Amino acid sequence: MERTLSSETLEKIDQKVKLLGWAATIRDHGKITFIDLRDRKGIVQCVGQNFPKVTPESVIEVEGTIVKRPENLVNKNIPTGEVEVKVEKITVLTKSTELPIPIDGDGLEIEEPARLKYRYLDLRRPRMSRNLRLRSRATMFIRNWLTERDFVEVETPILTKTTPEGARDFIVPSRLQPGKFYALPQSPQQYKQLLMVAGFERYFQVARCFRDEDPRADRAYGEFTQLDLEMSFVTQDDILKLTEELFTSLVKEVFPEKKVSTSPWPRISHKEAEEKYGNDKPDLRKDKNDKNELAFVWIVDFPLFTEQTKEDFFHGAGNAKWVPSHHMFTAPHIDDISLLDKDPSKVRGLQHDLVLNGYEVGGGSIRIHDPEIQKKIFDLIGFTSEQKREFEHMLTAFSFGVPPHGGIAPGIDRLLMVILGEPNLREVMAFPMTAGGTTAVMDAPSQPQDAQLKELNIKVTSK
Repeated sequence: MERTLSSETLEKIDQKVKLLGWAATIRDHGKITFIDLRDRKGIVQCVGQNFPKVTPESVIEVEGTIVKRPENLVNKNIPTGEVEVKVEKITVLTKSTELPIPIDGDGLEIEEPARLKYRYLDLRRPRMSRNLRLRSRATMFIRNWLTERDFVEVETPILTKTTPEGARDFIVPSRLQPGKFYALPQSPQQYKQLLMVAGFERYFQVARCFRDEDPRADRAYGEFTQLDLEMSFVTQDDILKLTEELFTSLVKEVFPEKKVSTSPWPRISHKEAEEKYGNDKPDLRKDKNDKNELAFVWIVDFPLFTEQTKEDFFHGAGNAKWVPSHHMFTAPHIDDISLLDKDPSKVRGLQHDLVLNGYEVGGGSIRIHDPEIQKKIFDLIGFTSEQKREFEHMLTAFSFGVPPHGGIAPGIDRLLMVILGEPNLREVMAFPMTAGGTTAVMDAPSQPQDAQLKELNIKVTSK
């Protein structure tokens, strides 16, 4: 007998079926026992007598007949509430011990270390399961939408080169080249620009990115996922319009209960945002208590540079007065190029930030495609000759004919966090790290064996 899913039971009234899943709840009334069987499609009630010993969350196989419930016993709270399974045979496939955390509520009242330690149980709760399934649908929609518009999905390397781009790198030792290290990519920034040199013109990737940054509610420690987009022969307006069309279509298809408050999305200069709202991430919802309202807004005309802070210096920015407002590959506004030599503080960058309900959910820019302007930016931000050599591969590539290009990189985790109204990024991630930088399920990071360190020519010293 083939397996029947809970959602299919409404179509099989008076038919014999086999169901497989977890015993979500058990109600023993003496002569009769009720078990709510949960599978990937939902819950269905099973009823019978003389059941074997079943503990909550055990995996069970049920054979029986689908019958309609009496009118006065219909459960309107679940999609299968009009039917139940009259059990003829029940088999316990694996027995569950008592769970260390409850999984019947939304889980937000439980201390997060416990939830993350037993994440595989935490993901059984309906809210978390729904979040990950919606994430999957959203990602698939994005892939299909972009592919239909002639974008090519290209995977870029995870083991790459450490370069001074702002955040701290995670570094990985090389066994074959002792004393040298790879870096995990903070973003595919350089690779996607090289793909434009290669002539792909329209690239995208659902990319894993790695940054050794301190965690906060809207920033995961260690790794996160972003949608990476890059296009050739486009203006900033082209990028903004395409992004707006993509996410408007996404919301309509995957999150139909959500409503985009304004279309087209407003565009506000960085200066106006700071003066009018006191920040560059304004929440423009008409009703900030409306969880289904989505207020997208573009922030543009950022200054190309900001004055260096102590934190910038710590990240290796050097001794120069200026650091990039976005990153060092952002193109200056064409009308402001002459100011690079006269007054860099007045140069506007062709940067664009996408803000949703008070959160920055994406950022991008038109890129520099003139090698001489790129060299000038390197000089203004105080790069040493050694630092410039770290980007020699980019300048060499640009000498072979590079098209004007630009793009954007919305954060998948943060976008979904805001759309779903979750309190932090970890609620839309399967196995996130803790605030302390550990992957609790796997007890990572861990101490490598001495033999591994010896093979890598690494010696660990205590402080």
